[in-house]
Amino acid sequence: MRFLHTADWHVGKMLKGRSRLEEQEQVLREIVAVARAHEVDAVLVAGDLYDTAAPNAAAQQLVVRTLLGLARDGVQVVAIAGNHDHGPTLDAYRPLAGAAGITLVGSVRTADHGGVVELTARSGERATVAVLPFLSQRYAVRAAELVGQTPAQHTSGYDQQLRDVLTSLTAGFRDDAVNLVLAHLTVVHGQFGGGEREAQSIFEYAVPATIFPVEAHYVALGHLHRRQRMDAPCPVHYSGAPLSVDFGEQENEPVVCLVDASPGTPAHITDIPIRAGRRLRTVHGTVAELASRTDDLGDDYLRVWVREPARAGLRDEVTALLSHALEVRIDPEFAAPVTVSRPRVGTGTERAPSELFAEYLADQNVQDSRVERLFARLHDEVTGGER
Repeated sequence: MRFLHTADWHVGKMLKGRSRLEEQEQVLREIVAVARAHEVDAVLVAGDLYDTAAPNAAAQQLVVRTLLGLARDGVQVVAIAGNHDHGPTLDAYRPLAGAAGITLVGSVRTADHGGVVELTARSGERATVAVLPFLSQRYAVRAAELVGQTPAQHTSGYDQQLRDVLTSLTAGFRDDAVNLVLAHLTVVHGQFGGGEREAQSIFEYAVPATIFPVEAHYVALGHLHRRQRMDAPCPVHYSGAPLSVDFGEQENEPVVCLVDASPGTPAHITDIPIRAGRRLRTVHGTVAELASRTDDLGDDYLRVWVREPARAGLRDEVTALLSHALEVRIDPEFAAPVTVSRPRVGTGTERAPSELFAEYLADQNVQDSRVERLFARLHDEVTGGER
């Protein structure tokens, strides 16, 4: 059986106020093309289809079109909710999606009510997929009770509760089928990609890789945005995000995972690079140095560290040179030192606002008379020239 593993699309994600929907469409189109070119039997989407629990109409349309595109020609699609998705909404669309060969799982289910999905390859090979959408600590106990059908201990750890759920869902794994796990969670020692929601990724939310059964031929994970294989008794892989969602992910190499598996043999995984979408890059230099590099930077989105002291209009100069600069900062080496303000002679009420502002500029190591004149003009407009 051949299937494609992808995750963390984050459709609708903005970057520094810039919409990336057009890029996301290009990336998802490429993923559909990869699935068709390699004639996969199924596509597993391991959560975070959207970047927010309330995506706008354009984002929803793009995800729906992509899922329908993947499901053409009998390809089976299984997609689960991540921590950014609204699970109940995915569940609400289950009947409609199911008619198109798409299985949506928004919340944890028992094995006989959608927690285990049966797939059949073109060759006739069968696969069993245990699906585990993102599970918050708040609902972990309830899920363990629902799936395990036994009272769960409220004092047991999050990892034990997930272990109980997975044990129940994978109890039906067979020797004559390909056994898969599809989940959205954090594994201990996993490397962050840079754009994850940390409150739902670290500390109590991290689980050991040993929670996955040795009988699994492949565990398809989402949540961590960096492509990586985890050290575990069975093949456990994060596909990573196919488009870097934050400058912290600029070094990531976006891929999707092509997996060939059959009963009794280890799965073979091939990374397929995703080329669509703009890359993110951090650059350093003076304004003059940046001006000399404009041809080399292409259409990458940029985070710029300016190696000059702050002055009025500096950001405008940089963005005029580099139209794709989304973030402009002063290199720490040239930033004004942070000092603790101390009371000067006389109280604030005894000194003019212009004097206080001039003092502030001096503390910040900003020497630009235009800023002082602009402050004076604005102050006069607001106060009518009153002191």
